[in-house]
Amino acid sequence: MARSTEEWLDAYGESHQHPTNKRIHWVCVPLIVLSLVGLLWSLPVPPAWVELTPFLNWATMLLLAAVIYYLFLSPPLALGMLLFAVILSALAWQLDQLPLPLWGVSLAVFVLAWVGQFIGHEIEGKKPSFLEDLQFLMIGPLWLLAHLYRRLGLKY
Repeated sequence: MARSTEEWLDAYGESHQHPTNKRIHWVCVPLIVLSLVGLLWSLPVPPAWVELTPFLNWATMLLLAAVIYYLFLSPPLALGMLLFAVILSALAWQLDQLPLPLWGVSLAVFVLAWVGQFIGHEIEGKKPSFLEDLQFLMIGPLWLLAHLYRRLGLKY
């Protein structure tokens, strides 16, 4: 039987109770997603894609697939994740304009953010959720967004 959105969020939250671990996740989860977008943005794409738009690349394709995944869990949260995807794409595009290679910056951020995540889980005293089920890698950003929705009084 498939888990409901609330079941996914509750299961993820079980290993994210310590206040310091939560704060670390608020910083590191978005950085990990941004760095992944940057790494994928750096990969070459077919020339026909570039002719259409500079925003059609492996990163935006992954973000689209992620939003579709979230749509099956919760349309309101998928809408929030779509906004997040647009922001991430704009940030990746901006970072790509810098003289530093986007892939290098993204790789450094990716490694440092994961170190932060594991430090958070060491403080928590519990293993990261994705070691139980890889789908939790997709739930982390959603867990943060659901928290924002609750704070704003929005339903998901």
